[in-house]
Parts: sequence; C-alpha cells; structure tokens
Amino acid sequence: MSADSDPRWLSIALALIVTFMAAEVVVGVIADSLALISDAAHMLTDAASIVLALIAIRLAKRPARGQYTYGFKRAEILSAQANGITLLLLAGWFVYEGVSRLIDPPDVEGPLVLATALVGIAVNIAAAWSISRANRTSLNVEGAFQHILNDLYAFIGTAIAGTVVWLAGYPRADAIAALVVAALMVKAGWSLVRESGRIFLEAAPAHLNPDDIGARVVGIEDVVEVHDLHVWLITSGQPSLSAHILVTDGADCHAVRSTIERALDSEFGLAHTTLQVDHVGDVDRPYAEGHCVDAHGPVHRA
Repeated sequence: MSADSDPRWLSIALALIVTFMAAEVVVGVIADSLALISDAAHMLTDAASIVLALIAIRLAKRPARGQYTYGFKRAEILSAQANGITLLLLAGWFVYEGVSRLIDPPDVEGPLVLATALVGIAVNIAAAWSISRANRTSLNVEGAFQHILNDLYAFIGTAIAGTVVWLAGYPRADAIAALVVAALMVKAGWSLVRESGRIFLEAAPAHLNPDDIGARVVGIEDVVEVHDLHVWLITSGQPSLSAHILVTDGADCHAVRSTIERALDSEFGLAHTTLQVDHVGDVDRPYAEGHCVDAHGPVHRA
C-alpha cells in the first residue's frame, strides 16, 4: 500500500465523522441525551485526531536537515500522545456527568436516541473501515483508529440505552451507557499514552530485549565486550541500535562488524545500526577496568 493512501483514507473518515457529528449535536440537545451528547463530543475528538494524524503525516515526510537530524518523524508520536490524552480527559468528564445523571436522571427521548445511535453505528463502521485501510503500524494512525473504534462502541452502548429507555422507561440507562464508554476510552487512551511515552523516553521496543541482544553479540567470535548498547524507536516501525564493541587484538574489525550487523538484522529485525568497533588493546584503559568511565547501561562481556 502506498504511503499516499493514508491521507486519502483518513480524509474519507474525517468527512464521514464531521457530517454526522453536526447532526448528532442537534439531535442530542433535542432528546436531552447525555449518551448522544457524549458521543458527539467524542466524535469531535475523532475529527481532531484525524486532522492531527494528517498534519503529522505531512510533517513526517519532510527530509532531515539542519538541527532536526531525524526530520519530523516524531510528529506522528506527538499526535498519538495527544489523541491518548484527549481520550483520558473526555473519559473523566463523561464519568462526572454520568454519575450526576445517575443521581438525578433527566427525561430522555428513547426512540430518538435509538434512531440516531443506529445511524452512528453505520457511520462509524464506514469510518473505521476507511482508517483500517491506512497503515496502522503507525502509532499515529492507530491513535485515530482507536478514537473511531471507541466511538463505534459508544454508539452500540447508546443504541442499547435508547432501547431500554424507550421500552422499559429507565432513563438511567443513558448515563450507564456513558460510563461504559468512559471505561473504554480510559483503556484506549492509556494504551496510547503509554506507548508514545515509551518512544519519547527512548525505551527499547516492547518486542526487543537489550540484554538478549547484548548476550547474542558477545557470543560472536572475537567479540570481547559490548557496552553503551542502546535500542530505541525513531518513530513507529523504525527501530535503531547503537553500541560500542571491543574485539580481540588482531581481529578484523570490519569483518566482525559485518557479522554483527547481519545477526542483528536477521535475528532481531534491526537494519539501522551504528556500531563503533575497537580492539581491546587500543582503548585508553585496560580491559579489566572497563573502557568507558560511565557506561550508559549494562556492560556485556564474553
């Protein structure tokens, strides 16, 4: 799939969301339904998340230059974090309003809520399908997708609430639906904030264990020590590694480096690596004392 397909599919989803959101606000006010109004507010964040995703995609395509040596690739991670934070903030507001309406429930127009929710389900299915056609390995696109998916769950809950209000005359069902939506938003929002935070803190990707990588490298012939081993994500799907390697005196540094690079690529999927390779006898201090005065992280020795 072409990278250019992402903006196209995201734009289709944005058009669907904005059109329906405007109609839902009007119906929510008429029906005095918190579930509908909360859905509309959530759809506003859906639209904002897609706009952020589109902007981030454009920024990420800018080439690296000047002081921005990675370009603007992490603009996508900023967008994902913003999406996660808005989900958490909205969830807090829905909990407050939902509890208030459980205590003092207003009259809710059940049939109007049900009809609007059914249309909302169809719109969100179409929007979710559109975004699923984009590259969801990007945390940025995944953030927008999670917004839409949670909105779909919200409309399903609202449809159930509208049915209960209409047939059973139980207005508190509307507030209960809003609280269920809030719980789903907390789950999705926290996941986005956690994953984007890991990238900003330069944590190793969840599927890569730096200790396993260090142990594998020192197991290669002629490698004596590995330190300053760093594994991080530049942005979604772009892992990188850097390390200082010490090899035995007389070993071919270039051959050892090539062997290490092939192992990292084939076994760990690390194609972007920066390795400094030195002979043990060339370092300023004896091997037994270590090379770096303050090594950044664990030292792996053969």
